Amino acid sequence: MLNIAPSPHAHGKESTRKLMIDVVIALIPAFIVSVFYFGIGAVIVTATSVISCLLFEYLIQRFVLKKPVSITDGSALVTGILLAFNLPSNIPVLIIVIGSFVSIAIAKMTFGGLGNNPFNPALVGRVFMLISFPVQMTTWPVPKGLGTGYLDAVTGATPLAILKGGLDSGQSLSEIMGQLPSPAQMFLGNIGGSMGEVAAAALLIGFVWLLLRKVITWHIPTAVVGSIAVFTGILWLVNPEKNADPMFHILAGGVLLGAIYMATDYVTSPMVPKAMLIYGCGIGIITVVIRVYGAYPEGVSFAILIMNAFVPLMNAYIKPRRFGEEVKNG
Repeated sequence: MLNIAPSPHAHGKESTRKLMIDVVIALIPAFIVSVFYFGIGAVIVTATSVISCLLFEYLIQRFVLKKPVSITDGSALVTGILLAFNLPSNIPVLIIVIGSFVSIAIAKMTFGGLGNNPFNPALVGRVFMLISFPVQMTTWPVPKGLGTGYLDAVTGATPLAILKGGLDSGQSLSEIMGQLPSPAQMFLGNIGGSMGEVAAAALLIGFVWLLLRKVITWHIPTAVVGSIAVFTGILWLVNPEKNADPMFHILAGGVLLGAIYMATDYVTSPMVPKAMLIYGCGIGIITVVIRVYGAYPEGVSFAILIMNAFVPLMNAYIKPRRFGEEVKNG
């Protein structure tokens, strides 16, 4: 029997479910760190997001599309976790459910389900929530440990918000530095922010796991982080009083979460290494442009979604040479 399915096509023993399980395992260290810093709120937000994503996918496939239910493939589970990792740990449950509906029903199932969606579902949900509920999506709990409550958590600004607010008010970087966390704090996750962006060390552990399991390659994460480092390094050298150093930009915000776990999504990223590098560099450059010159302090989500739109073009025009193709002019 000939099975016809949407791209990408790859031959191997791996299944979608195995790949998704590896992604979930890679995200466990970051989840543990988020629970350690934000307490019960991290558990509530993640559980709500995962359950609602699974439920919406089941209901749509079962009763709307009337197709075989495929929630056991793990894709909705990963979407739920990644959506949760892009949210504050004190955001109301109803808003999480709305974001889950947008991620699954609009960004994924509207296009036909897994393998057909042009944009990363979790990021579509996150951006929709940011635009629709800006106050709730930018009210960040301060990490207070395992005993931190859910809705009664103490809130504060993220490092990127502190930097953006200070520079916009006319302060120099040297005046703002005293309010910013140290690189060690950002690396270990003792900072305010969304659940998945506060632990660089935990995200990197998951990155190593994904590389060892050959779930992803190095091309996209390296291109994203490298382009951010180069671009911010140039800006920093030109005007160190108005631009933060590359290490700050890499460790602050959602750079590592986006580069490792969201930009590398099989469906919405290019298929060949050359295109992956271009795609990753595009994400890095757009992220820095939004952070430095835009209205938002963070730009990773927007950058990935913008580059998602160019992926079909890259897949069409950036291809490896066909096996046996004749080389013109010798």
